[in-house]
Amino acid sequence: MSLETIPKDLRNLRACLLCSLIKSFDQFEYDGCENCEEYLHMKKNRDAVYECTSSSFDGMIAVMTPDDSWVSKWQRISRFTRGVYALSVTGRLPPGIVRELKAKGITYRSRDVCQKV
Repeated sequence: MSLETIPKDLRNLRACLLCSLIKSFDQFEYDGCENCEEYLHMKKNRDAVYECTSSSFDGMIAVMTPDDSWVSKWQRISRFTRGVYALSVTGRLPPGIVRELKAKGITYRSRDVCQKV
């Protein structure tokens, strides 16, 4: 994500429910999620963007070197691409997607820190 593509209006941002990457709806629809596209298939799929992202999230952190950052390790994003991430994302992935992730050997943990799981 380049500086020119950062949305001017922060109200239109969404966070990925799997990795918590923050982008605009249009960016998710155009590029998908750099961390999760292989599993969530949001690129050019408007319905998937609605199902797999949330407009309700708390806090933002910008990560430039995820593998070097203690904050990214604490947030469980140290293996993800650099970018802006939410500290907590309200919502859960649909059960069908959670089943698909489990079948691929990926454990889904909600990014909602307020939710007891």
